[in-house]
Amino acid sequence: MSVLLKKEMRLSASILSYLFIAFGFMAMIPGYPILCGVFFITLGIFHSFQNAREANDIVYSALLPIAKSDVVKGKFLFSAMIELSGFLIMTILTLVRMTVLSDSEVYRKNALMNANPFYLGVALLIFGMFNFIFIGGFFKTAYKFSKPFVIYIVVAFLMVGVAEALHYFPGLKALNAFGFDHIALQLLLLLCGALLYVALTFISYKKACKSFEMIDL
Repeated sequence: MSVLLKKEMRLSASILSYLFIAFGFMAMIPGYPILCGVFFITLGIFHSFQNAREANDIVYSALLPIAKSDVVKGKFLFSAMIELSGFLIMTILTLVRMTVLSDSEVYRKNALMNANPFYLGVALLIFGMFNFIFIGGFFKTAYKFSKPFVIYIVVAFLMVGVAEALHYFPGLKALNAFGFDHIALQLLLLLCGALLYVALTFISYKKACKSFEMIDL
């Protein structure tokens, strides 16, 4: 498994995948839809898939003495590594906003989504949708990725819009809690996001393995 991941990191990855992890720092921007940082992190992963396709990486990987499912596994492992690296940055900065900056005026007056566990849960859900829609869609052909990425873009920004709007609905103000207010609800929502991320990624991986097995390279 470590060999597969090293191969992806050293041979297939675009430098943008690593640079775009820094978009996790968007969690600190006031007056901005901070969930957009999740999209930019996945955009970096998209560039690695584009780079791999142009370099004929899929065919090269399939010719190695490994199972075809291992080719799929390598892509999923690399994508999850980038996603969780960005998520770690977002989590650390969210904790900073929940503690040190919980009473900061610039965030208190922010009309958009606050950085809290609900935000992190939605971020994981968007990452999961990327794995399900884009990576799963890519392995239907192991070549075409424009359509699944466009579908993912539409879904991702619809989710960002809904998440930004939810706390304005009656009874849902707790979704935009500051500090440790409504922490039980917030942690439950984070847990739901984490479970959905795992489920979507696992289902997509299994489907991708089956699709890739049927492709004649």
